[in-house]
Amino acid sequence: MATGGEHEGLRERAVAGIERTGDAVVVSLAGELDLYNADEVREALFAECERAPERLVVDLSRVVFIDSTALGVLIEARTKLPNSAGFLLAAPALETKRALEISGLDRHFTLHETRESALGAPL
Repeated sequence: MATGGEHEGLRERAVAGIERTGDAVVVSLAGELDLYNADEVREALFAECERAPERLVVDLSRVVFIDSTALGVLIEARTKLPNSAGFLLAAPALETKRALEISGLDRHFTLHETRESALGAPL
């Protein structure tokens, strides 16, 4: 029997996928990024940074909420990439974009409207 809370406790995985193409890696994040899944996001981003790709694109198109803990993870991860200019954020939805603007991080990260523009942008 289904109850009103049948989806309670079910959250979308924060790391929705990792794609490697040539010297680029796209890490797709999804759902609510917060204290509860920050470690999962940190582990995935740090592991990719250790591989030292020329370009690491964080696809935020499926992120519906991001808190200060998750924003901190993005900052930490960027410092782990040998060429921090290659750490790019792509396709932030309105709420995510607002969080980046309110925190002032939009001035410190390179933001792209689409993952394709992030993949094709000069570094």
